Amino acid sequence: LARAVAGEARVPFFSISASAFIEMFVGVGASRVRDLFASARKVVPSIIFIDELDAVGRSRGAGFGGGHDEREQTLNQLLSEMDGFDPHTEVVVISATNRPDVLDPALLRPGRFDRNVVIERPDWRDRVQILKVHTRKISLAPDVDLTVIAKGTPGMTGADLEGLVNEAAILAARDNKTVVSLEQLERAKDKILMGGERHMVISDEEKRITAYHEAGHALVARLLPSTDPVHKVTILPRGRALGVTQQLPEDDRYHYPRVYLVNRLCVALGGRAAERLVFNDVSTGAQSDLKHVTELAEKMVCQWGMSEKIGAMTFPRGEEHPFLGMKLAEEKTFSEEMAWLIDQEIAALIRSAEGKSLELVSGNRIKLDALAAALLEEETLSGERVDEILATA
Repeated sequence: LARAVAGEARVPFFSISASAFIEMFVGVGASRVRDLFASARKVVPSIIFIDELDAVGRSRGAGFGGGHDEREQTLNQLLSEMDGFDPHTEVVVISATNRPDVLDPALLRPGRFDRNVVIERPDWRDRVQILKVHTRKISLAPDVDLTVIAKGTPGMTGADLEGLVNEAAILAARDNKTVVSLEQLERAKDKILMGGERHMVISDEEKRITAYHEAGHALVARLLPSTDPVHKVTILPRGRALGVTQQLPEDDRYHYPRVYLVNRLCVALGGRAAERLVFNDVSTGAQSDLKHVTELAEKMVCQWGMSEKIGAMTFPRGEEHPFLGMKLAEEKTFSEEMAWLIDQEIAALIRSAEGKSLELVSGNRIKLDALAAALLEEETLSGERVDEILATA
């Protein structure tokens, strides 16, 4: 983006990563800041771009090196160059960071970085244009509709889409094809979303456990309203998982109602519920599900005010990590009784969702068995195939 700005303005462009300022020798960082601005002033008007600003711009006093460590001297020099006694308005400074919350407040005052541009993830219309850019040099098969691909990749960034197109081109080359087809783009999307396929020797019993686990996820997702449609279910090992149930929203989401989040808890616990129903036991296969459920329930209670007993209140629960630049110890703003109630409400949300999941798989055992049998036979099911099986079971 900064390079595009410089290209449009047709002025000299200086680019540096903030981490390049910091060295073990005291004074080197401040010296590099002075040299950078001196070079930019010689060819004014000019643009300076500092990438990963949080590497040097974290709040002063948050680290372990005292008030005069090398990083803070570098930051002080940067502040002075941007808005000191000798300001140079013909040098425009642009920076980028993924952590604006840890930046020193002095950096964001008027005269410094006083214009914040938030780069959101592209919506489906933007993704169509991004895909057109990345497929310009690639021959596409007639069956490829970029609008369909764009609508099927919600949440993906421009870099993700570039990786998708490159991966599809690699798959086409491996298949000795001269054009990239829709099937190769779908395979590339699955690899990015679900991880690459792994070839493992798995016993029949473990395959059966995995099949019922994934069938539980898919069944609960299909039965509950206000859930994202099932895109694909597989018992082929992908990434670190032995199986994956992939859901994709029909459109980009910006608001998440409570009913949607509660149903997400139920879907995540559907695999564990199916294991408990069929095998009268649970396995370690639900580890990532339990982690996701715990984090989501904690956010519902502590950040989004979705607890009936606690109400519209928020509570910090260790979100800021001291090594990322925040304070070492956040002041506790709630009592031990409230902490106990928070834990109880989180546990209650999870227990309720687990009970709902178990009720759904128990009441639809025939459909669960049909899905698991199809997975054991076909290994991978599309969302349409899942709907077909459930309609006939």
